[in-house]
Amino acid sequence: MHTKTSRFTEKVVSLAQKAVVGSPARAYRPGEEGYADWVILAIQGLKEYLGHPYRKLMDVLREMPRVTKSLGLTPETVPHFSTVCTRKQAIPMKRWRAILNQSVELYDLGDVQAIDATGVDRVQASQHYAKRTDYTFEAVKTTLLIDCETSAILDIHCSMKQPHDTQVGWQVLVRNLDELTTVAADKGYDWEELRTRLRAESITPLIPQRDPGMRGWARNLLIMDRAYHQRSNAESVFFGLRRRYGDTLWSRTWFGQFRELVMKSAVRNIERAIEDSQP
Repeated sequence: MHTKTSRFTEKVVSLAQKAVVGSPARAYRPGEEGYADWVILAIQGLKEYLGHPYRKLMDVLREMPRVTKSLGLTPETVPHFSTVCTRKQAIPMKRWRAILNQSVELYDLGDVQAIDATGVDRVQASQHYAKRTDYTFEAVKTTLLIDCETSAILDIHCSMKQPHDTQVGWQVLVRNLDELTTVAADKGYDWEELRTRLRAESITPLIPQRDPGMRGWARNLLIMDRAYHQRSNAESVFFGLRRRYGDTLWSRTWFGQFRELVMKSAVRNIERAIEDSQP
């Protein structure tokens, strides 16, 4: 009988292989080629799933032959933790996003989606790095687009600055137009051009006005009577993401933190899909 961990490993390996363009390379080739990208991505997924730091994770994997076999490795060929840390930075962001996109396909999406933003705490960077990159905020502004029926995370956007919600909102939504039917958002996304653009794509915006007159008040009341209440699902997803996978980002570079958040989102999708499919 397969354990939940082995089922998760098989699924994250499958999605990591699909995230790599073309046929997946061999897991490990001695010499300069080393470990395939999909192996490093799958190990990153296991790190979030098991909640171990890199050094401990490698020790644990060496004691889990079924898991290492799913990775195409043996206990002897499990990579050194420093190799995984280094390769994490080198793998293009599009491959991390590809895993998230693949994880969404595990769900039958509903008719209402929601977008929301919050700050996710991160460890303090060195003063030199912070000054060089204008790295001034203690939290990464994180925007999630979720499906309200399944609570699947469809997309995630991260920023080391503090852009306005409307600036990020259209950027996230335009990447996912094919998945959208009705979009619920709070007053932070109150921008008439955003509503107009969504309607032009046959998408219904449920976005209340910040300072409504009589006409806006009536529109807000109509929105509240529809599916707007499902917007709170996005807040629940944020809460669940923090509680299950930690509320602090440990990468010290902004691009490492973005990768960390994308993988947390993909792992959450995979784990929930496995739980839902369990007999």
